[in-house]
Amino acid sequence: MKLIGRESRVESRAPKHGAQGISCPRPSTLDPRPSTHAFTLVELLLVLALLVVITSLVAPAMSNFIRARAVDSEARRLFALMHAGQSRAVSEGLPMMLWVDEKQGAYGLTAETPPSGGDPKAENLPVDENVQIAVLNVGATALTTFQNLPAIRFLADGTIDENSPQTLRLADAKGNALWLVEARNRMGYEIRDTEK
Repeated sequence: MKLIGRESRVESRAPKHGAQGISCPRPSTLDPRPSTHAFTLVELLLVLALLVVITSLVAPAMSNFIRARAVDSEARRLFALMHAGQSRAVSEGLPMMLWVDEKQGAYGLTAETPPSGGDPKAENLPVDENVQIAVLNVGATALTTFQNLPAIRFLADGTIDENSPQTLRLADAKGNALWLVEARNRMGYEIRDTEK
């Protein structure tokens, strides 16, 4: 009798096979709920609310940063044009004029006495819409002009004419400003964050 009882216990532990010989899973191992976890609607709304608060705090600072970058970018572009004008004056042996139109918000570079048909290398650049340009003449001398506009005159030896503006100011509406100030040796300009 004991032998029979053991066999019956062994048989009950063995997997049951269906008619096709395929094992059937035990009902206790099946879980109808998915095993992944998800966020609730309340958690998602809290995260979105935090993002809105952070964005509202960071947006003004980013706006000021972008405006300051516009002034910096315009100053570097004008500075590069000054170097180009100085290089052209030396290489071509002719004075070059870097003119500034404050009212129209533009500046450019051309030969002082262009050949007939105009200067093929002349440049005319608009100032960024967020930036204003101003010519400041600190000296008491008469200002150099080109077509009735204030101008920086680069001489054939690479120096700057003594009657050229000593300072150019680039600023935006928020007060961010940079100055391009003539170097003491009159060989170029420097970008500064103060007028002096």
